Amino acid sequence: MNLPKRVRLVEVGPRDGLQNEAKPVSVEAKVKLIDALSAAGHGAVEAGSFVSPKWVPQMASTDEVMAKIKRKPGVSYPVLVPNKQGMNGAVESKCGEIAIFTAASEAFCRKNTNCSIDESFERFEPVMEAARKHGMKVRGYVSTVIACPYDGKVPPAKVAEVSERLFRMGCYEVSLGDTIGVGTPGECVAMIDAVAAKIPRDKIAAHFHDTYGQSLANILAVMERGIAVFDTAVAGLGGCPYAKGASGNVGTEDVIYLMNGLGIEHGVDLDAVAVAGREICAALGREPASKVAQAVKAKLAA
Repeated sequence: MNLPKRVRLVEVGPRDGLQNEAKPVSVEAKVKLIDALSAAGHGAVEAGSFVSPKWVPQMASTDEVMAKIKRKPGVSYPVLVPNKQGMNGAVESKCGEIAIFTAASEAFCRKNTNCSIDESFERFEPVMEAARKHGMKVRGYVSTVIACPYDGKVPPAKVAEVSERLFRMGCYEVSLGDTIGVGTPGECVAMIDAVAAKIPRDKIAAHFHDTYGQSLANILAVMERGIAVFDTAVAGLGGCPYAKGASGNVGTEDVIYLMNGLGIEHGVDLDAVAVAGREICAALGREPASKVAQAVKAKLAA
């Protein structure tokens, strides 16, 4: 197998994971989670989202969270910013990195952001301008890179087109999300190869949801195609409000276990992440979705 010697894991649990959890999570619990994840060795912990509380109530306290976390030197705490108004919140909170997001499917883009793909790029212009002015790094997200709950299968060429636009706009990295978790390794490789024909492979990240249990297989497949950055969520938190039955992001614990087994460096402590996962799941009143987290918990209870 032709695999990277080291991968970078971007922890998205406190944002992408929690935003889809129905039970409200206190500011204190979010801060504790983010601090625990950065202490575990993560170099990037997505901390929140400056979106309308009307649409995503769980993210309403992002400004408070950003004010209270212990910002560890060398660690990035990106926040999601949909428009100029959201960018104002990021600037006030002294964020060093933001993320912008669109989709490869018109129907999903309209449902998720209430605008077309082209309109989403128009909204990004003032955001990118402000980011340059304030010295913020910008990461780009593309949703529905394999399939859409409304439009069905999404052509890899469309994913490549949207990704290239984000990259040329100034995003240092583009994260490709199988939002509803339906992709299989062959589909994911074809999609990655299409995008890599337009932007460098080292500027591509993969973001897999585990609805059909394919995320680890997909990660292994795209690693063999030169991808070495993966978005993961502690305890496998999350889902997708627009896709019935879609489960959470691939569990951070599962990905760490896979990388450890392959001898691939990542710098994150599995036991520390598992503790953080158990604590946030206790606050949510649910069990971890991550298989490794479940196994570690059972072993401790034995």
